[in-house]
Amino acid sequence: MKLHGYFRSGAAYRVRIALNLKGLAAEHVSRHLRKGEQRTPDYLAVNPQGLVPTLQVDGGVNLTQSLAIIEWLDETYPAPQLLPKDPHRRAQIRAFAQVIACDTHPIQNLKILARLRELGLAEDQVTGWAAWANREGLTACEKLIAAEPGPFCFGDAPTIADLCLVPQLANARRFGVDVAAFPRLLQAEAAAKALKAFADAAPERQADAE
Repeated sequence: MKLHGYFRSGAAYRVRIALNLKGLAAEHVSRHLRKGEQRTPDYLAVNPQGLVPTLQVDGGVNLTQSLAIIEWLDETYPAPQLLPKDPHRRAQIRAFAQVIACDTHPIQNLKILARLRELGLAEDQVTGWAAWANREGLTACEKLIAAEPGPFCFGDAPTIADLCLVPQLANARRFGVDVAAFPRLLQAEAAAKALKAFADAAPERQADAE
């Protein structure tokens, strides 16, 4: 397997965690987002969106979109399980993950912030937008798992929800969000980051870290 990513990409970070949890080795190929390496013709032939991550698997198949990749990994390599069998719990966990991956992360990522700068917004306004997006999403996530005993987002083992949460909290801090407002999320983050699979996937541990 070959994973095209970038050390600071929250979406690629999720997939790195999943690979580590599954004990799977992958060749890591850096696509430097700030240098536009995700828009080169060779990479657009792999992923027409020009986004990371892309996981290239046996048979010449290119998998894109982090949640689709993680679910493929979970179906193909079922241990440890990242989504439970119970349909009700699966829906709850998927919903939490999608609050982050579909409604929060995309509106504060590098592409959107670059567009805001192109439209003439001052840098403090751009950062303020990113912080707002993070606070909105994390506030909802805090409420979604407020009644869950933990220590992870949903129970005593990490799920796809935790794979989304940890990178998003890192983003929130980068944009100056006071994450102390989310004690339940911080509990889940602490449990996750105590695991080697999460620690080894962290941006600062990657070979392409600036």
